[in-house]
Amino acid sequence: MKDDQIQKVRSGNGFIAALDQSGGSTPKALSLYGLDATAYSNDAQMYDRIHEMRTRIITSPAFNGDRILGAILFEMTMERQIEGKATAEYLWQDKSVVPFLKVDKGLADEADGAQVMKPMPDLDALLARANAHGVFGTKMRSVIKLANASGVDAVVGQQFEVGRRILAAGLVPIIEPEIDIHSPQKAAAEDLLKTAILGELARLDADQSVMLKLTLPDRDGFYTDLVDHPRVLRVVALSGGYSREEANTRLARNHGVVASFSRALTEGLTAQMSEAEFDATLDASIGSIYEASVT
Repeated sequence: MKDDQIQKVRSGNGFIAALDQSGGSTPKALSLYGLDATAYSNDAQMYDRIHEMRTRIITSPAFNGDRILGAILFEMTMERQIEGKATAEYLWQDKSVVPFLKVDKGLADEADGAQVMKPMPDLDALLARANAHGVFGTKMRSVIKLANASGVDAVVGQQFEVGRRILAAGLVPIIEPEIDIHSPQKAAAEDLLKTAILGELARLDADQSVMLKLTLPDRDGFYTDLVDHPRVLRVVALSGGYSREEANTRLARNHGVVASFSRALTEGLTAQMSEAEFDATLDASIGSIYEASVT
C-alpha cells in the first residue's frame, strides 16, 4: 500500500485537500459554511458539525482520487468514522485518496518575527495511532511574519527536528513554514526560508524524503529548486488567505507546485445547499484547483 501511495503523491496529477481545521479554526470554518454559534451549544456539538461538513465533502461524488492526491485530517477526524469506516481507511480504500494527519498543537507566541510550534508531548503516541489507521504522512504548521534570520532558522530547525522523528516512525512529514501573505517583508522572508530549507534538506539521509507546504511566492518559479530536489517528495502550496481565484492564478504560475488548500477549497459551500447544489459547487471548486495544480 505504501508504495502505491508514494507513487501517487510523488507523480500523480491533482492536489491535496486540507480538511484539518482544529479547535481554534473550527468556528470560523463553520461560520463560512453557514453554521453560526447557534448551530451548537458546546465543543462536542461543534466537532460533530465540522465532522458532518467533512463527511459531506469526502462522500461527495466530486471528491475522489482522480483529481485529489491526498487529504489532511484533524486528529479527531481520524478517530471518527465515515460510512462505517475510520476516516483515513475510508479515504484510501473507498476514494483512493492518500490520508495525512495534522500533528501540531498550535503556535507559540511570536518571537523574532515568527511563531514556532507549541510542544508536542504526545507526538510518539499520536504517530503510533496514525500508523494503526494506515495514515501515510503528517502535517505541522509554523508561521513566519518578518524577514528575521533568527526567527526563520528557529522555525525551519524545529520543523526538520520534529520531521526526523516522524520519518523514524515510518511516516512522511509535510513541513509547513507558512509565510504570512500580509508580511511587509514577504519576498525577503522567502529568500531566508529557501536558504534554511536547502540547508536542512542537505542533512537528510539519502533514503529520507519530506514534503514541503509553502506560501505561494512573490516571484514565480522561486521554489523550482525545491520541487526538483531529490529529498523532496512534493511541494504543495497553501492558500494562506488568498481567495480561490487569486490562489489558483498564483499557483498556475509556479510549475511543479500543487495545491493544498483549505478555505479556498470549501469557499462557497454551505450547509443549506441541496445535495445537487453542494456537489456541483464542490465539483467546480475541485476542478479549478486541479487545473491550476497541473498547469
